[in-house]
Amino acid sequence: MDHSEHSTGTRTSWKTAAQATLHCLTGCAIGEVAGMVIGTALGLHNAGTVVLSIALAFVFGYALTMRGVLRAGVDFRTAVKVALAADTVSILVMEILDNAFMVVVPGAMDAGLGSALFWLSLAGALVVAFVVTVPVNRWMISRGKGHAVVHEYHEM
Repeated sequence: MDHSEHSTGTRTSWKTAAQATLHCLTGCAIGEVAGMVIGTALGLHNAGTVVLSIALAFVFGYALTMRGVLRAGVDFRTAVKVALAADTVSILVMEILDNAFMVVVPGAMDAGLGSALFWLSLAGALVVAFVVTVPVNRWMISRGKGHAVVHEYHEM
């Protein structure tokens, strides 16, 4: 699927949306897991752990997108703009969902790193975030927004 198809408002395939979401989820998951592990290991309050996880999810999500865009020869400032346009909504939706999931699962945030409850809850949170974010990304890509803005740099 080429960039022109995205920007014309035509229907976007579920496969394209899933691939974009998976790309975004990779960065989010790295940050989310790192934040949960660091916050839990340091004994941070749940709110502190959630804030750390969200911050790291955005950092890693944007960084992964910027890496690909910078490889295409784009300057740093443009790469930042592309990453912000491509990933902000997707990361935000994922972070709301997966952190809410972790908070509402009884005992998940306090379970500790050696607990199956902690790891299964975190895995479940990421699955829920992926499933709910795919239609959001599909809608955005079909309108030339979100991850659609990255495609022209992948094709360089």
